[in-house]
Amino acid sequence: MKKIILTSFLTFFSLYSLIAQTPCDGGRYSSTVFSNFTKTSNIQFGQNNSFTGANYDLKLDFYEPSGDTVPYRPLIIWAHGGSFLGGSKTDPDVVELAERFSKRGYVCASVNYRTGFFPIDSANAVKAVVRAVQDMKASIRFFYKDRKDGNDIYGIDTNNIFIGGSSAGGITALHIAYLDSTCKISDYLNNTMITNLQGLDGNSGHPCYSSKVHGVLNGAGALARYAWMEDIHAPLCSVHGTNDNVVKYNRGVVNPGVPLMYLDGSRMLHEQADAIGLENSFYTFYGAGHVPYALSSANMDTTENFYADFLAQRLGCANPGLQPSNTPSGSANLYPVSACTGNLDIDFCTGSNINDIDLSEVLIYPVPAKEYLYISIENGNHFEVQILSLDGRKILSQKSSLNDITIDVSSILKGNYLIKIHNIESNNFITKKISIQ
Repeated sequence: MKKIILTSFLTFFSLYSLIAQTPCDGGRYSSTVFSNFTKTSNIQFGQNNSFTGANYDLKLDFYEPSGDTVPYRPLIIWAHGGSFLGGSKTDPDVVELAERFSKRGYVCASVNYRTGFFPIDSANAVKAVVRAVQDMKASIRFFYKDRKDGNDIYGIDTNNIFIGGSSAGGITALHIAYLDSTCKISDYLNNTMITNLQGLDGNSGHPCYSSKVHGVLNGAGALARYAWMEDIHAPLCSVHGTNDNVVKYNRGVVNPGVPLMYLDGSRMLHEQADAIGLENSFYTFYGAGHVPYALSSANMDTTENFYADFLAQRLGCANPGLQPSNTPSGSANLYPVSACTGNLDIDFCTGSNINDIDLSEVLIYPVPAKEYLYISIENGNHFEVQILSLDGRKILSQKSSLNDITIDVSSILKGNYLIKIHNIESNNFITKKISIQ
């Protein structure tokens, strides 16, 4: 019976994917196929308090192809630069990118996020990054909610949501995709600080909806630690100038006029992605400074074409070959890293009716477990099971591509634990308490 249900589900999901996935016919996505776009300004997607405690309404500008008849379109959410001290959704470079890609058939959103911090030092800069991450995640959830709740105002293909940005916006997008645990950021913020900031997901709007992304477009951004990237994460596309003195091409101090914090630039991230087998594309602007496409139309053309190739491949279109990768400059200055051993984020939102594939049919037995724990997932096809201590430390982890999995728990001390079941395909997970005797 289970096999029949699973087959029916997979058939339905395949049909759904075909409907949801916009075709690439006529050069859509690979070229400019619309002559104009429509912009809707100042759509409120969330709300939170600024670093001073003042109320801040989070707003975005929405771009879509004029006269488009396709019901569900891939979405790109763009975040502006400004060193987390300023900037706006109307900054020329992100506006230009949103306009260009809407003419290719995408829908785009240029978002505002909370900026500003004081004193201007490393600790407060990290907090500003977290606030930006929280706000951009709220914008992602805003679009998932629109689709899942049946409003469908914006016509989003939630199987294909991408994020990107310039400078601080690129840093924000990278941390959304690859900073998935407060454990990873414990070198910068202690648990009390993270709690006071409302965690990595934050409280900027639409809790419990998905914030999964399907690719990152990084323009002159960086990540706090290259080792945060894992092979299950979203693919990456980066452009960066070798003479960038604000956000370093390789690794170095972010310095918009005041030295803030060490980050790993695009060259390091490319090296890590290649090492772990994560899909990625990297274009080097030799001799160029910060955000090379912001002040040069030729560099903007190159960036647009490079991003377009990457996105077309993610959508299953033929690679148009508009702008191939080039050879990175120098070597990545890799440094030793240690495993994350602190607390993992535990989210008790199950995600039912939120993600495109959920884990609504999960059977865990026996309870309590003794030597073996058996897990059956009705709609599972690629998932990871983790046994965690109650404070979030990972005890063991096991992956499976089947619907049923057996875990040997005989070597685990008796007591109460958490079991986290992560659907790798949809990035959905549930967490439950279990007992081992």
